[in-house]
Amino acid sequence: MTALSFFDRASGQITDPGAFMLADAATKKQVIALWANDNARHAATFADKVDAFLQDAQVGYAFLTPQLHRIEAEVYMTRYPSFDISRFMTVDTSGDMWDVGTVVYSMDNVGQAEFMGGGAFDMPYASTQMNQATRNFHLAAIGYEWNTQEMQRAAKLGRSLSSDKAQGAVLAADRFIYGIAMTGKTPRGESEKGWTGFINNGSAPSAQVAADGTGSSRLWADKTPDLILRDINAALTAVETGTGETHIANTLALPTSRYNYIATTRVGDTNATILSFLLANNVAGEALTILKSRELETAGTGSTTRMIAYDNNPQVLKFMLPGAHQFLPAFQKSSLVYEVGGIMNVGGCDVRLPKAIVYRDSF
Repeated sequence: MTALSFFDRASGQITDPGAFMLADAATKKQVIALWANDNARHAATFADKVDAFLQDAQVGYAFLTPQLHRIEAEVYMTRYPSFDISRFMTVDTSGDMWDVGTVVYSMDNVGQAEFMGGGAFDMPYASTQMNQATRNFHLAAIGYEWNTQEMQRAAKLGRSLSSDKAQGAVLAADRFIYGIAMTGKTPRGESEKGWTGFINNGSAPSAQVAADGTGSSRLWADKTPDLILRDINAALTAVETGTGETHIANTLALPTSRYNYIATTRVGDTNATILSFLLANNVAGEALTILKSRELETAGTGSTTRMIAYDNNPQVLKFMLPGAHQFLPAFQKSSLVYEVGGIMNVGGCDVRLPKAIVYRDSF
């Protein structure tokens, strides 16, 4: 399917949004380019109306509004892998921009079978221990502005407006969500809502790795490949034993530096690296996914490294995002400036079964 199959040059609009979203990246890029060219032709029709931008807000809206549709489509189809939290946890988008919160439950099974006499009355029962808590959602915002000078220049030159500002706003929104998901803090390092995140939950079991490397060191640089593999498998096993074998660690998150170390260090005289050997031989099985994150470089005890072994399952943890970032309609907030607001409704990282997440530090 070509770009012209769902983009009408005459009207300058996407005629089939569904087909556009399913198209490959190259076709989407072609559509955006056609759309930008159409915006440029539209902008050129305002070349003799630039002075009216200062007197008539409707002229400014007529120039700006068609371009914003193209800009939003362009920036939202661009994702930033370094800020993609969906690698680490499920993102729950149920709800909407105006939801105020939700009730969350954490549960643990209790009770065990026992021998009993045929006429006994003391029947053992299985039950659950359930805790209830309220998780509030909070509105956050990041937008951008256009000033009349930028719009006038685009009209005189007959070119479309750049998506750079909107791209910057979307990147800032992704960075904000990533920080909240990982640590519960804003990009400024503030824990404004009192949240914790994926890498610093206070209820998850935490310990340091064994200090049995060269000179009683905990560092992997001072340990043999066998000891490194032992450290990792101990973390994976802790999830299984800590949850009574109801959860198995299917994901391991490592600091970027340590991931790179095991990816380039061989096991003995073999051709296998520690990483490739681990993927083929581990207590979690073939389903193990290994991720890396810069956030884990200083997340451990005393700002040391931290690895996280966990069951990546929405029953264990998920990120609450009832209102994903979206741009609001443009409005003229002064004689020279048009604002495009952007809002999102954020609920933070919800850890429901902390025993299915294990931290191991200082390696």
